[in-house]
Amino acid sequence: MPSTDTHSAIDAVWRIESARLIAGLARIVRDIGLAEDLAQDALVAALEQWPSSGVPDNPGAWLMATAKHRAIDRLRRGTMLERKHEELARELEARETAVPDLNAALDDPVGDDLLRLIFTACHPVLSPEARVALTLRLLGGLTTDEIARAFLVPEPTIAQRIVRAKRTLAEKQVPYEVPRGEELAARLSSVLEVVYLVFNEGYTATAGDDWMRPALCEDALRLGRILAQLAPREPEVHGLVALMEIQASRAGARIGPSGEPVLLLDQNRTHWDQLLIRRGLAALERSEKINPKLGPYTLQAAIAACHARATTADETDWARIAALYSALAQVAPSPVVDLNRAVAFGMAFGPAAGLDLADTLRFEPSLANYHLLPTVRGDLLFKLNRMEEARQEFERAASLTRNSRERSLLLERARACTESPSR
Repeated sequence: MPSTDTHSAIDAVWRIESARLIAGLARIVRDIGLAEDLAQDALVAALEQWPSSGVPDNPGAWLMATAKHRAIDRLRRGTMLERKHEELARELEARETAVPDLNAALDDPVGDDLLRLIFTACHPVLSPEARVALTLRLLGGLTTDEIARAFLVPEPTIAQRIVRAKRTLAEKQVPYEVPRGEELAARLSSVLEVVYLVFNEGYTATAGDDWMRPALCEDALRLGRILAQLAPREPEVHGLVALMEIQASRAGARIGPSGEPVLLLDQNRTHWDQLLIRRGLAALERSEKINPKLGPYTLQAAIAACHARATTADETDWARIAALYSALAQVAPSPVVDLNRAVAFGMAFGPAAGLDLADTLRFEPSLANYHLLPTVRGDLLFKLNRMEEARQEFERAASLTRNSRERSLLLERARACTESPSR
């Protein structure tokens, strides 16, 4: 096999196997940073050896075995505390004598190692930004440069976040385990938050020249699907997967020919991905069956389902959406939820009803620089034929957004206010 083909094969194997490899090693060495270093050592060995020897039949097991040998070498060189040296070296050497364990560590049917890795990378002791970076690095298999480009952040910044995150986990002695009992709910919330943050950044980029970054949506969906397989009895996991599947189904209709944003009510629904919609509705049904008392992600998925089931914008059940947002405001109150509720009320009961709700948020400190508040108010004012006020709101929203595509759309809407005569 030519060297370039081998390197492509190694890259593909790494994308597929790296998360399970790091997860298995972290369980053994109890240190995520060291586990990633060992996995990288194995990758370097593959790059050195496979071009001449060929890709092995079971490349994942080869990488695991190589990483374990490197772990024993490091331990013998005294790179860890003496206690850990003796304890882990005995465990590793014992495992070396049982070849089936190599595959068992990698091909874990239950996924315990991956689940531990997800909960550790998303530990609340880390900042949200650090959790996102570390999760994409360890579980998404992305390089530091890829993460930096995805979030439009300098590569050294991402590298520092990852290094500090691993150091914090070590210093805080965060246990490499799946939490139990009451702690599980709080920790699971952190995991789901990270996955949805990644998805949202891909679905509507906060900055830059692109309206969407589909690769991030795909990474989040993959992580969500893995989590649903590993935690099948957690309703909110299925709720989040349902929400992402349904929202991702609109990707092909959200961008116009020149890359401009296409708003939900203007989208050609024949371009929505019906397979993703079916998958999303099935995940929503699973969540509802596990617990009829819907959590925040399941409620949002139910809202998305209302849009997915409507073949045209006019068929949308806005009254049900308004009711679901009211329920969401009870379960997970926040100014952003209230703003979305105002939109739903405006569609269900008229723009004046929506504006009344939106106006209660005008002096909410957390929304002071949130561009969607003036966007919503501008839309409702436009529908009420209050054109000058609407223009001012759209222009303010344009000044607040950091996404150039969105800014252009908002300025276009502001111009439309001056071109539409008041009635």
